[in-house]
Amino acid sequence: MFNKLITVFVMGLAVLSGGAFASEGSPYVGEEAREIKALSESHIAGLLAGKGMGYAKAAELNGYPGPAHVLELAEGLSLTAGQRTKTEAVFAQMEAAAKTLGAELVAAEAALDEALKGMMVDETSLLKLVQKIGDVESRLRAVHLNAHLQQVRILDDDQILKYMELRGYHRSHHGMHESQHKQHGH
Repeated sequence: MFNKLITVFVMGLAVLSGGAFASEGSPYVGEEAREIKALSESHIAGLLAGKGMGYAKAAELNGYPGPAHVLELAEGLSLTAGQRTKTEAVFAQMEAAAKTLGAELVAAEAALDEALKGMMVDETSLLKLVQKIGDVESRLRAVHLNAHLQQVRILDDDQILKYMELRGYHRSHHGMHESQHKQHGH
């Protein structure tokens, strides 16, 4: 009898919660008014400005500092004039390429959005549109990741450890060790 009551109770909760979920609507509510449905205004702005937007998170969290943050933390890292100049060059190159690719990505997303909006898409054209987006996005991510690879060659091991500390990362959680940094140009 007790098991039967629990079953009825659980089933009742499931029915009630299902109704609650249905009344909440889609998490996309309001996004149908966006100019490009898949991209928020802030995402578009970030892409067009060449911002990192998490594209190099794998490098960052595995002990490869990013040039933008190295420049922000220059004093705490005791950057030399030469290191600052090299870091500024890596950043400028990355930012320029990221702005170009960001604009390409926004355009590719807009093309997909227009094709879907105009009901002018079939399986073949959809695949081409999505592949274009994937290609541009992968190149954009590579630009950001490559900047981190270049940056790690500019700093010494102590500066990399200090960077991780200043960014709030725990030393034991990042993947780079002194011997690995030496293999990458130190």
